[in-house]
Amino acid sequence: MTTTLATSELGRRGFLMGTALGATAVLASLACTVQTAGAATAGGSRRMPVVFIGHGTPMNAISDNAFTRRLSAWGRELPRPTAILSVSAHWLSRGATGVGVQPNPKTIHDFGGFPQALFDVEYPVPGHPALARETVGAVKQSPVIATDQWGLDHGTWSVLKHLYPKADVPVFQLSIDYDKPAAFHYAVGRDLAALRDKGVLVMGSGNVVHNLRATDRGTPDGPSASRPWAQSFDDAVKSALAGRDDRALVDYTKLEGAATAVAMPDHYYPFLYALGAAGSGERAKTVYEGFQSGTLSMRCLQFG
Repeated sequence: MTTTLATSELGRRGFLMGTALGATAVLASLACTVQTAGAATAGGSRRMPVVFIGHGTPMNAISDNAFTRRLSAWGRELPRPTAILSVSAHWLSRGATGVGVQPNPKTIHDFGGFPQALFDVEYPVPGHPALARETVGAVKQSPVIATDQWGLDHGTWSVLKHLYPKADVPVFQLSIDYDKPAAFHYAVGRDLAALRDKGVLVMGSGNVVHNLRATDRGTPDGPSASRPWAQSFDDAVKSALAGRDDRALVDYTKLEGAATAVAMPDHYYPFLYALGAAGSGERAKTVYEGFQSGTLSMRCLQFG
């Protein structure tokens, strides 16, 4: 089945439409499984952490601020992964979960109305086709399809540019099947946990509070939100995390402020992948918290 790419009405989210992700669907063969067995263990036996990053505006890619400086320091603190699996709010699929298997994923500039300097940014990192294909088999929720139709969108490269500025850690992406409910995305995250023992850093990239129609542009970055509903929801997420109340976080629509804070769930779902990939006994370490544009929660977390 052919697929098409379209841009959302907000100009910030990429959709890969259709019930299949292209002709590369039949890539998870036995030969690939044998190939990946050796490659995946090359990074050693240490279990990698799981991270969630509130990525905010694409301009963070070329900005020097408290958030990007913390990302740079965080990258030096993290153990070096064999590869990074990114679940970005900006790769949304319908009818299937896609896994990018490109050896050299392209840098996607999936936005508009920004300075040329942002469009000039490239993140020439290699992919990891072997681990990507192993991921296809690791995810038990179905269907899961290997594809070369995407790349690295700004939800991935805008933060990795600060975490790993040398672009020397292989990266591949996994899409969010937007037809599925929150519990599905948490379950996929649980499946991804096994990759942590193979040297894979599982990274969710979105924002726990994200409503572009209700931002306060020009508001300085700060520790608190400019509107009560944004602060209330961010606080509710923080409180649920403190007790690892995963059930409440999956059933997020019942949290205070959710109707406005998560008007659309595209930026919240990557958080559920990270939450699912984290062991139930792993506490969330807050790496960064605060708000940009008044209501965008920049909360960043590490498990393990």
